[in-house]
Amino acid sequence: MEDQISGAVEAVGGVVEQAVAQVVEQAVGQGGHHGDAMVAIAIAVAIAALLGLGFMRLRQPPLVGFILAGLALGPTGLGVISTSENVSLLAEMGVVVLLFFIGMELSIKAFVLSLKQAVIVAGGQLIASMLLAALLAYALGASPSETLILGFIIALSSTVVAMKMLDEMGELRSPPGRVAVGVLIAQDLAVVPMLILVSSLGGDEFDLGDVLFKVVIAVALLAGLLWWFGRHPKLKLPFAEAIEDNVDLLAIGSLALCFSAAALSGLAGLSPVYGAFLAGIVIGNSTLRSRIIPVIEPIQSILLVVFFLSIGLLIDLDFILANLALVLAAALLVVGLKTALNIFLLRMTGSDPKTALLAGLSMAQIGEFSFVLAAAGFASGALGSDIYRLAIAVTAISLLVSPIWFNLMERVEDLASEGIGSYKQALAQAYEDELDGVENVLWSARARYRALRFALYQRRARRSAGKTEAKVAAQPSDEVEPAVEMVSGAETETGSGSADAGPTPPSINQAATGSLEESGEPAAEKPVTKKPRPCKT
Repeated sequence: MEDQISGAVEAVGGVVEQAVAQVVEQAVGQGGHHGDAMVAIAIAVAIAALLGLGFMRLRQPPLVGFILAGLALGPTGLGVISTSENVSLLAEMGVVVLLFFIGMELSIKAFVLSLKQAVIVAGGQLIASMLLAALLAYALGASPSETLILGFIIALSSTVVAMKMLDEMGELRSPPGRVAVGVLIAQDLAVVPMLILVSSLGGDEFDLGDVLFKVVIAVALLAGLLWWFGRHPKLKLPFAEAIEDNVDLLAIGSLALCFSAAALSGLAGLSPVYGAFLAGIVIGNSTLRSRIIPVIEPIQSILLVVFFLSIGLLIDLDFILANLALVLAAALLVVGLKTALNIFLLRMTGSDPKTALLAGLSMAQIGEFSFVLAAAGFASGALGSDIYRLAIAVTAISLLVSPIWFNLMERVEDLASEGIGSYKQALAQAYEDELDGVENVLWSARARYRALRFALYQRRARRSAGKTEAKVAAQPSDEVEPAVEMVSGAETETGSGSADAGPTPPSINQAATGSLEESGEPAAEKPVTKKPRPCKT
């Protein structure tokens, strides 16, 4: 009996030991996994911050640095970040919060005044985009369904990038910002029927009545909110007085309303950002508006950085390098033609030149919802693999180039309007500070290089002098005295500046400005040749 009990105890002990060992191994493995994830997050945040700071120092939009950080760290770059669902979810949250923030800051009266112009401009953009898509489809041999999807993709502009650029310039609440917001909201409303149509092109039955019903509901909700808040005073939310000084409750309550409205809008078949925009209008016309805006703004900024990182992750470097000429030509063609088209449509609908320029430049790129349309077309089978990858590449490059293009054209146009003769002169003057900064960096690097060479020269000279003293010290005393007398006699005859006495070490200023040979000897002087005088006859 005792042997059986002891055997059972030993068996139980062995099982317990194995279980503990498995738990420890799992804990260590999970800890290592989380540690690797934290390293990747730390690298991504650090690279994004450094590139953003670098572009800010170059007087360029920092969001370009964020996109390049995603490109460098993405699957086709260094592979630090993979295109996981978590990154995509955070990017979508950034877009939702941005539309919520825009709705809070929206002026109802100004938006109503610009709504007619916004609808006309958005319609003109759609028609022109269809023509451009037809040209690209003819060159690529695309099908009619692919042509239609390409037209939808090109017609949309990025609400995130446009609003961010106008906000950095301080123009978001001025006429260019109001016009751009109106056009972008009209485009966002058009995304709903576009998505339904694209999804039905792959073989599913297309229900025109369902599309019209959803569009009517979306327009009716927006019109009803605008009419109500245009005629009534500020809305007083429940428990407003109790939570107006509590930052935590303001943040979590406003975000709960934002994402709840976005979720309901998505479940109803509308765009989630449309619901967030409507929720922002409600908060913006309430008594808590001034308290919530400073609380939400930092959260929105962090999520937008993730959004720009996700754009860089979507860029397929392998496909771009394999089709470099096609991708660059398509991207530049789209950005250039959209800029000219936007400015033309805004001028034709009554905007002044400055407003048309800034608003048109801010909408020159392809929008973030184009990724959604391309993915829906590819999933339904209406969009081929090559056209899908081309659409993703062109969209991502346009988002990357658009802030630089906006900054460049805005500077050049300002200087060209001051009477400068050519765009080349305006371009040189517009980037005069950046060019001076680059020249200063090059001069500083050159000076440091020459100072380093001078220090190495002095070090070699000291070593050579030490070796000479060591040799003299090692000689017998009866041989040292004649050598010293010969050296002193040579110095007396030839002088300290003679070539036999060795070259005079250059000064640090000479080393930083003049030429410095590796041997430490001064460069040989060029012989001066005198021209013979002509003979007088």
